[in-house]
This record gives sequence, C-alpha cells and structure tokens, in this order.
Amino acid sequence: MQPFSMVDLKGVHHPTISYRRIRPSDLVLLEKIHCDLFPIRYESEFFHNVVNGHDIVSWGAVDCSRPNGQNDELIGFVTARVVQAKDSEIEDLISFDSSKSDQTLVYILTLGVVESYRNFGIATSLVREVINYASSIPTCRAVYLHVISYNKPAIHFYEKMSFQCVRKLHGFYFINGQHYDSFLFIYYLNGGRSPCSPLELLMHCSLCEEWA
Repeated sequence: MQPFSMVDLKGVHHPTISYRRIRPSDLVLLEKIHCDLFPIRYESEFFHNVVNGHDIVSWGAVDCSRPNGQNDELIGFVTARVVQAKDSEIEDLISFDSSKSDQTLVYILTLGVVESYRNFGIATSLVREVINYASSIPTCRAVYLHVISYNKPAIHFYEKMSFQCVRKLHGFYFINGQHYDSFLFIYYLNGGRSPCSPLELLMHCSLCEEWA
C-alpha cells in the first residue's frame, strides 16, 4: 500500500467508483486526507474510533480502476454518529413525540473527497449512504451537520441535497486563534419535521441565502 499516493491522481477522467465501510487498514490514509482537506485538526482517537467503528459509522469511496494496487485506497469518506434527539443541540428544531425517549438523530462529522476526484458525484453518493442508513433506523428523525460560514460550495451542496439551513451559530468554530460562524443544516426523515410553520421555514431559508 502507498498511503500518500494522492499526488498520482492527476488526470483521472473516468474512474470506477465503489463504496464500502471504512476499516482499520484505512487509518493512515484517512488521517492524511483529513489533514490535507480540513483546517480543523482531529485527535488520533477520532481516527481510531472511525476505522474500528467505535460509536462512529463511516463509508469510504475507492476507485476500482486505479492501477498498482491502489484500487482499494480511499479517495473520499464520510463519518457520522447516532445521537439521542433529547440530548442534542437541535432538539428544539425537530417536532417529535417527546414521550418516546428512544428518538435519535444522525450527525455527520466529516465529509471529504480528494481534489482530483471531485465533480464525479462522490460526495453526493456518500451523503446518500448516510441518509439511507439513517432512514433504516426506525427511531431516527433527521440527519444534521454544521458547515463553516465561508464554505460556500459546501453550503450550496447541502442545499442541493435538500438539507434545510435552519440556524446560524456565531463563533462556533475556533481555528488558529480565530472564531468562525457556522450554519446548521437538517435533513428530516422518518416522519421527523420542523416545528416551524412553512412560512417560518421559508424565512429561515431566505436568511441562510443572505448569510451565505
């Protein structure tokens, strides 16, 4: 395995992408890609939890058409966690039966695709894996995530996937000594819905467009 072979990916035109769960053998490359893509630095414990499935579910994308034994190396990933709805930060944004203590949500932790494999629909497929997984959990009412305020491509991506931008969080991220705002996005499923009226939801969407 050549874990730092991402520099060899230039010129990819017709990849054959498949998706699988992330496993322990992906550890080094998973950490490397996170470091390359994100301004936030994650602890080694996070990566060990991902590859071993400790409280985190994950999917990886690989290009089966790559030569030289690289056809099973990660080129993209998504990580997520199941959380209790009543203990989450978005409890007030979901209308559900509060008498049922087993109501859950799925929170997307990280999503990334190496640069030379972008615009092939990989990120969309990875998020759909999460949505399908969440939909298969009878108690799950929504998938949600945060996007840093200056990441306009990510904002438009989630809007295109029918996530609703419902809140702006001031100073949510602290990176390199500076605070950054965040947008909160929600995708309702399995009967989960916003407690807001349709008009209020429209106003939220309009505000998010102005913020972005």
